[in-house]
Amino acid sequence: MTTLYGIKNCDTVKKARRWCEANNVDFQFHDFRVDGLDEATINEWLKYVPWQVLLNKRGTTWRKLEDPRKDQLNQTIAVELMLENPTFIKRPVLSDDSSCMVGFNEADYAAKFAK
Repeated sequence: MTTLYGIKNCDTVKKARRWCEANNVDFQFHDFRVDGLDEATINEWLKYVPWQVLLNKRGTTWRKLEDPRKDQLNQTIAVELMLENPTFIKRPVLSDDSSCMVGFNEADYAAKFAK
């Protein structure tokens, strides 16, 4: 089963959801804020993408962060931050049993779901 992870009011997540619906992709939506997130899920994603790709350093949550861990960033600290506040995760995350894609790129989605 393909799962699209994100936050329902995120514009990029909305674009990904609309694309999946328009292209008849069978997926389940998982809202970080409503449904939560666990370490096992993040670690599963990290099998396919590096933590540097998964961690969102462009958002306001990152810019507002005054945390000494920010200066000593590594995978362990990045996972801690993402668990404490899922808005540290770049969105959307599209995951299935054999892959994980971070962010939305129409061409990448089209290639993944080409029939």
